[in-house]
Amino acid sequence: MVSLTGNTAVYLQYAHARIRSILRSAGDPEVSVDPCAPLEPAERALALELDAYGGSLAEVGTSLEPHRLCGYLYQLAREFTAFYETCHVRRAEEPVRGNRLALCRLTARTLGHGLGLLGIAAPERM
Repeated sequence: MVSLTGNTAVYLQYAHARIRSILRSAGDPEVSVDPCAPLEPAERALALELDAYGGSLAEVGTSLEPHRLCGYLYQLAREFTAFYETCHVRRAEEPVRGNRLALCRLTARTLGHGLGLLGIAAPERM
């Protein structure tokens, strides 16, 4: 239950804290998204997973099965990890850097919101 790897709340909290750390070290800038910048496959996969959040929430609301939200958040954290391992965020050139920071910010916000719905804290640091 408290493992930093695998499908656990601590893994999701750690993912949130790691993203917040990335944003802090980048100066937590306000960024604008350039839709013309090229996307790496991992960026696209993360963006698509983020886009599925609304549908996931609707499904949870209809089915009254909160474990589906847990599954979605776990998959989101895994997609973020794949993105972060593949794509440089802070060292990327603009406009790619801004787009990647925006993906980080949205991922942190989505994880934080989803964890909050489940009654789980989304820490800034671990």
